[in-house]
Amino acid sequence: MACTEADYAYLREIVLKQSANLVDPSRNALFDAKLIPIAKMAGASNLKDFVRLLQTDRPAHLHRAVAEAMTVNETSFFRDVKTFDLLRRAILPELVERRRQERRLRIWSAASSTGQEAYSLAMLLLEHVPDIERWDVKILGTDISQRVVAYAQRGRYRRLEVNRGLPARMLLKYLIRDEEEWGVSQNLRNLCEFQQLNLTTPMPPLPTFDLVLLRNVLLYFSQEDRSHVFATMHRQIAPDGYLLLGNAEQAEESTSLFEAEFSAESFFYRPLVD
Repeated sequence: MACTEADYAYLREIVLKQSANLVDPSRNALFDAKLIPIAKMAGASNLKDFVRLLQTDRPAHLHRAVAEAMTVNETSFFRDVKTFDLLRRAILPELVERRRQERRLRIWSAASSTGQEAYSLAMLLLEHVPDIERWDVKILGTDISQRVVAYAQRGRYRRLEVNRGLPARMLLKYLIRDEEEWGVSQNLRNLCEFQQLNLTTPMPPLPTFDLVLLRNVLLYFSQEDRSHVFATMHRQIAPDGYLLLGNAEQAEESTSLFEAEFSAESFFYRPLVD
């Protein structure tokens, strides 16, 4: 039995309330593709019966499962070459020079998905800052999905995942093969930690960050939620820190909070200080 438009509208409402992600009606077919396994595990014979279950019993764990299933978790190692060139050639050298005396860096991968972005940052530091292991460095990866946070914490990737964006030399240097998977090495684990976090809700206690990567997630937020997230980032970034967005994203809601700069063929943002 097929879902009606009202059924899909209800599912879109769940996703919006749980994760602040706006699912366009043109993407209704994704519900069929991603929710059928959850529906079967919940004892529903089809997606329409699953919607009835969600509406009648309103089980909180299944509402969360719907939102997690519809969260876009597309990522790869060193995703977007220009961004990592900007980090390597301009941003990280400047940060390292400014923090040379205290030898302390805090970096936030704010939509880290399954962890490749955070581990890529760790590799970049190990490759290009010779004494980085004598620094106090922490890369925090956060995501709204507990499932992908657990995946990042596990730090084990399939062949297809390591073949996307990760040079062979760095694969052999920083990951260890274990049968059909590759696990990140201990020196990467030492730099990274992961936790579940919803960017559109009040933040738990967090440190002040020198660099925040908020990439490829704002596209799914409403204008109100984007404004809230930019305000959060402004509070959490050091006055001389940096904010990086996805290539298709702009900080149009934050002109009073951040100023844009251009280097290495990419934009980045600095917080405006009163």
